[in-house]
Amino acid sequence: MSPHTARRVIVIGVDAAGMSGASQVKRRQPSWTVRAFDRSPFALFSL
Repeated sequence: MSPHTARRVIVIGVDAAGMSGASQVKRRQPSWTVRAFDRSPFALFSL
């Protein structure tokens, strides 16, 4: 892989598994772009 190759990751679904996967990618490859999409108009969160 060329050092100048841009990497993008798309996560479908922002439940716990989707966000866990997205955070793992950012931890291991901080220069990669990660975008998460979900069909729900409401953001999920926990306290």
